[in-house]
Amino acid sequence: MCEKHRTTPTPAAAPPSAVDRTGRQPRPCKPADVRRAVEHAISECCRAGRPCDAHAVSDAQLVASELTTNAILHGGGVTDFHVDVVGPDVRVCVSDRSDRLPVVQPPVDGQGRRRVGGRGWPIVCRLARDVQVCDLPSGGKCISVVVPLI
Repeated sequence: MCEKHRTTPTPAAAPPSAVDRTGRQPRPCKPADVRRAVEHAISECCRAGRPCDAHAVSDAQLVASELTTNAILHGGGVTDFHVDVVGPDVRVCVSDRSDRLPVVQPPVDGQGRRRVGGRGWPIVCRLARDVQVCDLPSGGKCISVVVPLI
């Protein structure tokens, strides 16, 4: 169970307005939903006896939140989300509608004024390893990262 945990929300856990017409809860698509999904996936493994570092859990939640926020702000919205706990790591995958690759923005603009935002992708690259950006056949991209849990 801990080796491969997929986000498959149960309809009972969702408020009635969040359940679609097929009776399934939609995949998480807001940063808060993604943070909860990551915490749930990791905590299931911790309850099964796997050691879990609280800082590592926070790092995984932050990375997932930043990827989701970037998909919303720059990628046309989240089209898919998965979280898998595999061995001592958690893999987070966020897909969006944009084909554009993430970029690092300088902290100041051409006139020397500090920019608002622009810190999400550097945070992801700092806390995660095995960062992959893949084009999707139907358009858009999937960003997949691994965050160590120990």
